[in-house]
Amino acid sequence: MTRPAGFAAYMTVTAAYWAFMLTDGALRMLVLLHFHTLGFSPVQLAYLFVLYEIAGVVTNLSAGWIAARFGLTATLYAGLALQVVALLALAQLDPAWGITASVVFVMLVQGMSGVAKDLAKMSSKSAVKILAPTDGGGLFRWVALLTGSKNAVKGCGFLLGAALLAILGFVPSVLTMAAILFVILAGVVVGMPTGLPVGRKDAKFLEVFSKNRNINWLSAARLFLFGARDVWFVVGIPIYFYAVLSDGSEAGNRAAFFMIGSFMAVWTILYGVVQGWAPRILRAASRSDAQILAQARAWVGALVIVPTALAALVWVAPAPSTPLTVTLVLGLLVFGGIFAVNSALHSFLILSFTDAKRVTMDVGFYYMSNAAGRLVGTVLSGLTYQLGGLALCLGTAAVMIAISLLATAQLDDRSPDTAAV
Repeated sequence: MTRPAGFAAYMTVTAAYWAFMLTDGALRMLVLLHFHTLGFSPVQLAYLFVLYEIAGVVTNLSAGWIAARFGLTATLYAGLALQVVALLALAQLDPAWGITASVVFVMLVQGMSGVAKDLAKMSSKSAVKILAPTDGGGLFRWVALLTGSKNAVKGCGFLLGAALLAILGFVPSVLTMAAILFVILAGVVVGMPTGLPVGRKDAKFLEVFSKNRNINWLSAARLFLFGARDVWFVVGIPIYFYAVLSDGSEAGNRAAFFMIGSFMAVWTILYGVVQGWAPRILRAASRSDAQILAQARAWVGALVIVPTALAALVWVAPAPSTPLTVTLVLGLLVFGGIFAVNSALHSFLILSFTDAKRVTMDVGFYYMSNAAGRLVGTVLSGLTYQLGGLALCLGTAAVMIAISLLATAQLDDRSPDTAAV
């Protein structure tokens, strides 16, 4: 495979992933804010995303085998197509349905969207291992570009979803996104260059369970790292800000939508930008794998400090106030920057620990743990906010990051062959 062909395939996969994540971010914000205004409690809002995350766990476990069996382009196309179907289905939601029926329906649709997201994600991340150059830190640069740009695009999706909800309403927004994504899917199918593997017929499902101890410990660290993010990100902070910013009027609700969407967008875009710059921040091109591994331990240790300090601040504050809100925004942006470096290190390490023959298997298993962390974080986000407010959300995040640190400490720089259990 020549470098230009590989790069063309990489850019096509990346562009498809951008389009998907734009709609994914917009859809999450549309669902969260729309159903909050309908009177759903924090726990009920969390339920809306539970099947999305459960689907991610199951999908990632099986998607690695599916890609190994049928090829990466097949799973990428399937992910994009399923998201179009999920958007069209969500547009059928009837406002006259009761809360129970609405929750069940949206959970099912979100589950379909979860399958779609993780098919596209596993395909894109696995493609980097196969297509990236092996010299000069090329693997770290390419995976950082993919993950960083993806998260920046998803941040734009948060803002897009809030804006569409305020301007067009729920159903027109969903249909608009479905139409745009369908056009992009058609373009990707027509324009996809060669360069990605087509699959192997002898791939066995049990191969998805890795015997590499580094991959297993890194997967555990990933689970608690992303659970620590979503425990405040999914329900806690948007609902906290809505309570602070909205005066209950229609105009006040619209203004709150834009402000919450803007914060979520800025946070996620910052996260993506820092991810993209992580190789330069870490000077990865001049460092050995052992040195990068040491940095992974140091950066997750630094991350523990931020939610611990913010939880204590919210806990002692007598009531929400402008200074407290400003401090929270700044503190969570700091969290986002440090979290982004941690996430970039993980994304490099998983591809470094695996080999090209079983990359889809190991990446699928790893992102199954990622999805499990999001599932735990999503459930805890609604539960902890309802029980103890934002302070409990942030305190729980600190505990989960500490567990991630313990798992990261178990990693070593042995090769995949010598790291097997």
